Amino acid sequence: MTKKTIALIVLTMFLLTLGLAGCGGQQAAKSAEQSAAKTLKVGSDTAFAPFEVQDEKTKEYVGFDMDLIKALGKQMGIPVEVQSMNFDGLIPALEAGNIDMVISAMTITPERAQKVNFSKPYYKSGLSMVVKSDNNTLKSFKDLEGKRIAVQIGTTGADEAKKIKDAKIREFNTAPEAFLELKAGGVDAVVNDLPVNEYYIAQAGGKDAKIVGEPLTSEDYGIATAKKNTELGNKINKALDELKQNGEYEKIYIKWFGKKPPQ
Repeated sequence: MTKKTIALIVLTMFLLTLGLAGCGGQQAAKSAEQSAAKTLKVGSDTAFAPFEVQDEKTKEYVGFDMDLIKALGKQMGIPVEVQSMNFDGLIPALEAGNIDMVISAMTITPERAQKVNFSKPYYKSGLSMVVKSDNNTLKSFKDLEGKRIAVQIGTTGADEAKKIKDAKIREFNTAPEAFLELKAGGVDAVVNDLPVNEYYIAQAGGKDAKIVGEPLTSEDYGIATAKKNTELGNKINKALDELKQNGEYEKIYIKWFGKKPPQ
């Protein structure tokens, strides 16, 4: 065998090695892309305790919705990644394809259902009003006529408050901001979802505020997906049914609300 032949063999082997390495790199990159694509991006307004809130110590998002969406992802065999954003930006982000789904204590309404698909209801709520502890004049929603009301922008609470005669509505990006405005005396009442109001009262120890009157509405929360993504919506409904059947949903409910879910 001549030196020229040996050189050609060595060169051929070198080129083959490069080719195989390139293929391996492409396959690894492709695998990484597929893995990333399988992670579901979940939009949520993470300032709505006890449904979603950021833990001050761990910086992780916790709450009823957060536990539920993780359990749903596990049941579907797909990891989830929560992205925090303002409530009024959730549906636009879903429509734009920036996220795959929304779980954010979002009430199922006909108006929203025109833009997105909703899962089966996973929580029953309603609107209530919060006033300062020393306020003994506001006892029902009827008493809010002409009063100053704090609400969270884009919510059903904001929609209903705007229907109250001569009321002066102040909209805030988050529920905590609305409660702070009440504490500061900038508004007479806060209109928001009952479980959120109850959580705020519990955290405040009942010193600063109180819930008055009967709930104004009865509302169902749903998980929103894009209109074109019916497959994901079907998977969510199937997984939700399975979590209710295997008892996992009840465990999460009891953890955050201290009682069993209504039948």
